[in-house]
Amino acid sequence: MDINKTFRSLSCSAMIAFLPVAGFAQTLQPDDSHLDVVPRTDAEKARIAAVTAPPTDFSQPQKFEENSAGAASVRVRDSRDAFSDMSGNMPFARELDFKVGNGFFRKLWVSSPSSTLASDGLGPLFNARSCQRCHLKDGRGHPPEPGGENAVSFLMRISVPTPERVTSDLKSYLSTRPDPVYGGQIQDEGLAGHNAEARIDVRYSETEIALSGNETASLRKPAFALADLGYGPLADGAVISPRVAPQMIGLGLLEAIPAADILAKEDAEDTDGDGISGRANIVWSAQFQRPMLGRFGLKAGQPSVREQTAAAFLGDIGISSSLHDAAFGDCTTAQDVCVSALHGDQDARVFEVDDETLDLVTFYSRNLGVPKRRDVDDPQVLRGKQVFYETGCTGCHTPNFVTNRLKDQPEQSFQLIWPYTDMLLHDMGEGLADHAPEARASGTEWRTPPLWGIGLTKDVSGHTQFLHDGRARSLLEAVLWHGGEAQASRDTVIKMTPADRVALIRFLESL
Repeated sequence: MDINKTFRSLSCSAMIAFLPVAGFAQTLQPDDSHLDVVPRTDAEKARIAAVTAPPTDFSQPQKFEENSAGAASVRVRDSRDAFSDMSGNMPFARELDFKVGNGFFRKLWVSSPSSTLASDGLGPLFNARSCQRCHLKDGRGHPPEPGGENAVSFLMRISVPTPERVTSDLKSYLSTRPDPVYGGQIQDEGLAGHNAEARIDVRYSETEIALSGNETASLRKPAFALADLGYGPLADGAVISPRVAPQMIGLGLLEAIPAADILAKEDAEDTDGDGISGRANIVWSAQFQRPMLGRFGLKAGQPSVREQTAAAFLGDIGISSSLHDAAFGDCTTAQDVCVSALHGDQDARVFEVDDETLDLVTFYSRNLGVPKRRDVDDPQVLRGKQVFYETGCTGCHTPNFVTNRLKDQPEQSFQLIWPYTDMLLHDMGEGLADHAPEARASGTEWRTPPLWGIGLTKDVSGHTQFLHDGRARSLLEAVLWHGGEAQASRDTVIKMTPADRVALIRFLESL
């Protein structure tokens, strides 16, 4: 058994606990040095400050507000394919890469050995046979129904928090370890001869919330559990964290937001006294072997689209790559049948997915277009936007950024975008806590999710289930689950007039 190979297969958050202090002892600030960035001129900085300034007039839309992704925005399609178009400004010469990447994103992987060498290597333990099986139509997944429905498009992270902390000149990290038997993620599917690790079960309880105007809302609180454990009990103290597969649009643009612009919004000590104390997650980059700003995942546990893609190949499908080279995926040494099985790295193949394929899937994932806004000049939407600002929602959901000017990524280069996220971690209170640390993120912290496209969720995904575990059945329920740093805003929504609540939801539906 190659212990180094096992180590390299761990998720970034799990790896942090094993890294020696010297591994992080670098006087290094997270930056964009891994991208081919053209520095901004003073004149550009002034233009950016002007165009991203908060509005003072809510009687009409802001300039360029309709184009959520700048020139990369795509037309609105009233169908399940609304999230599946390529960036609107993609040069013709790059369209083939997008389409080939889409093919690999949708490809069904098969078990080894197979006559189709380019497609074998599935599992042996896995959550899905393709990327598309989790990110249905490139949109949101959903939680399993009570009673044991297969948890497609949904997964359960697992970790064992430890009392140690990893410290460095850069930051302090919370320490976790993967479960010694089940690894960092529960795989609820297995090839023939391999027991699935568990079945994910959920039960809900309802709580009624009184709202102004004699209105009420009902919140459902989930209780997740692992049933039919296939390899014995979990480790003492193991924590599970339910995760719905997020929508895929605009990822390349989020990656192109300057790190300095994100870090400038940090206020860990709440020095301005507004109750908001966003913090950046700093994670270990498997590709660049250094700390980087976390951007992707529900707790910002991955620094780039490429690393998020490689981690999903490994954990969700059991496919190795140059970034995570364990062909047995998330299996551990305690699962010896899985580790010793025939995998897809036989003969001349070094990894089950080669760098060219990984790059094509990454390109596809970077370039799923964000649909344009709808009804931006509707009076009710404009009122809802004003309520959104006045309620303090923009303290976390930053409306707009201008992306880096990039030499080799024309689709993402120098675009005014409207994602409504600050990309930072925020304490959302005990109601939404999973108690599962991830790098610097505590068990009550989550990355602010982008809101663009949220109003098209039902069209694309066939449901309106929101938040990290899909508990909220509407946008209003999602708002009412906010706690911690967002408690004051949530309480304001409860007390505001029913007309303003309707306008607020109408605004969110227009994004």
